[in-house]
Amino acid sequence: MNLFEKLMTIIQYVFLGFIQGFTEPIPVSSSGHLVMLQNIFGVKMEDLSFEILLHFASLIAIIIIYWDDIVRLASNGFKYLFKKEEAAKDDFNFILYLIVATIPAGVLGILFEDQIGQIFSTAKMVGISLIITGIALWVIRNLRGRKSDGELTLKDAIIVGLAQGVALIPGISRSGATLVAAMLLGMKQKTALRFSFLLFIPVSLGSTILSLDSFLSTEFLAQWPLYLIAFITAGVATFFSLRWFMNIMARGNLIYFSIYCFIVGTIAFVIL
Repeated sequence: MNLFEKLMTIIQYVFLGFIQGFTEPIPVSSSGHLVMLQNIFGVKMEDLSFEILLHFASLIAIIIIYWDDIVRLASNGFKYLFKKEEAAKDDFNFILYLIVATIPAGVLGILFEDQIGQIFSTAKMVGISLIITGIALWVIRNLRGRKSDGELTLKDAIIVGLAQGVALIPGISRSGATLVAAMLLGMKQKTALRFSFLLFIPVSLGSTILSLDSFLSTEFLAQWPLYLIAFITAGVATFFSLRWFMNIMARGNLIYFSIYCFIVGTIAFVIL
């Protein structure tokens, strides 16, 4: 491989990391975009270790942004569990609901993730899934819920968890699916956002732990410089993308993501 080819390869991985990281927090499906870009660049990953690595980079960025919430929840959860402080009960329940909502995606991921990847990881299937995501975002574009953190129920947690499980399909946005479910259930935008992105933490962490053996494989280690570049790029991109998306949500401009999903989904289905 000559110098030009090496440079182009580095640029490809920077671009893959940026697209995955930037699209992870916003409702346009990072996994779907990764499938399309791998199709365009001819970069094929035989397993999910590269994508999971980039998800872990996004996880770090999300933890940084929601660090204060994580600390508050952990502190109040401890206070209610061991000291029975009633003022901390809502945060304790919020933690329980996050745990419950994690279960559907975790079970589906363990049982069917490989099969889902084989069946749905084509550009045309991603295109169809993106169009479905666009329709769902269109439906909730004007919703303004009333439920705050302390008003969530076990039913809410189960439904949002099932929505996250559906997002195992490339092209179905994880953040989009969970936000759509949360807002249809009547959650406020801030509560829906917080629940959606805190829910990403255990699922991503679990996927990373389960993939530790693949990170030590010969194929993975041979590519580690390129993977590291993509990892750093994805983490930085996720941080700024999530900050931007929070402002978009506050202004109620989800319709633009719906239109984007329609356009990109159609292109993927017709052209790729």
